[in-house]
Amino acid sequence: MENLEPAYSTSVLLIIAASAVALLLFLVIKVRLHAFIALVLVSLVTAVAAGIPVAQVPAALLAGFGSTLGSVALLVGFGVMLGRLLEVTGGAQVLADSLINRFGEARAPFALGVAALIFGFPIFFDAGLVVFLPIILTVARRFGGSVLYYALPAAGAFAAMHAIVPPHPGPVAAGTALGADIGVVLLVGVPIAVIAWYFGVYLVSRFLGARIDVPVPALLFGEINGGPGTEDRPAPTPPSFGTVLGLLLVPLVLISFNTVLTTLVANGNLGEGQLWVETLQLLGNTPIALLISLLVAIAVLGRRLGSLSDTMGVLDQSLGPICSIILITGAGGMFGGVLRVSGIGEALTTSLSGLGLPLLVQAFLIATALRVAQGSATVALTTTAGLIASQASGLDNLHLTLLVVAIAAGATVLSHVNDSGFWLVSRFFGMDEKTTLKTWTVMETTLGLSAFALAAILWPVAGLL
Repeated sequence: MENLEPAYSTSVLLIIAASAVALLLFLVIKVRLHAFIALVLVSLVTAVAAGIPVAQVPAALLAGFGSTLGSVALLVGFGVMLGRLLEVTGGAQVLADSLINRFGEARAPFALGVAALIFGFPIFFDAGLVVFLPIILTVARRFGGSVLYYALPAAGAFAAMHAIVPPHPGPVAAGTALGADIGVVLLVGVPIAVIAWYFGVYLVSRFLGARIDVPVPALLFGEINGGPGTEDRPAPTPPSFGTVLGLLLVPLVLISFNTVLTTLVANGNLGEGQLWVETLQLLGNTPIALLISLLVAIAVLGRRLGSLSDTMGVLDQSLGPICSIILITGAGGMFGGVLRVSGIGEALTTSLSGLGLPLLVQAFLIATALRVAQGSATVALTTTAGLIASQASGLDNLHLTLLVVAIAAGATVLSHVNDSGFWLVSRFFGMDEKTTLKTWTVMETTLGLSAFALAAILWPVAGLL
């Protein structure tokens, strides 16, 4: 659904948005209304209050809900089934043991983060987090302590790569809109993402983990119950490290094909309509890649659990706990979609663009405003780049790249209740809304501020080169 013309002035729309967020937090934290119900209710009230025509309110609600479910439901479903197979067959434990033996217990969170940075190069945030979930939870369960020590470094690594580094869609779209060389964005973006992750995520996660204890959730753990006659069956023989690593590389390789080929086609390096390109793009489409990975895992690991019926029983049980996660995440997308359609973000950014601030600061603040107003980091990236493109004409590639980083930094900070990723992290790691605000929101903000600080430091240096 396209954005509507704002029905009220910018100040009124901002008051409506702030009131909607406050009402949502009150309902879920104080009243303790279920988050799914609260999100749908507040989305409905906000749509009416923001002046969306009554006849278009259902379409506005369903557009945000449906688009989010379309991108999340299949990923979470296939990913959790894959994770459950790895967990019950001992594959996640094998990978965790290998990781710890190589890096040591004290460096386990750092090792998880570095691995996520590598996997996060081609894989989107939500898909990477789902695939890594069994490893994170297995390591956290083995060593105890707050799950934040292990969850935040990995989740923050996926977030950093997704926001800053091509071939992810946000930085590619922003770089294209500004006229930057995507290769330069890649070369500069990788070290900035890694440094910002270390200071804004890894060090912050150690601080938060020491002060906030979040128990390891039982999302993937529990008794194996594949069906009648399996109760006395001995535990399956764990797969080898190479087998587990190979299974995790299947989606990585397939998705890499898609992201790299899509980037080459968009830049004109490959012609459109070639069958082999479209075939690899199809196989690398994230839900398709995860489906293929799951089928391979069933073939490789399923026999360790007994019959195919036993394996299907294990997979069926894995889906029950994630129903709430999927619905709440979809409702979070609904809330963000209502804010986006109502024109709140557009009204805010239009007013900010006329303040006469330095271009780098202006890019960061506009992206931040869009992020806070409507929740989607990708929308904030692409919209901000379009708004400042005319002012960026004439800049060299390095300065344009730093603008992309500044926009990505603003699009990362202050993830909150209108961001579907906020609810995904909250439910995956068993955190209530208040704890998620104190941990995930803080960490996303420090990550964005770290990236912006690096861009600001390099901006005058780029003028000397």
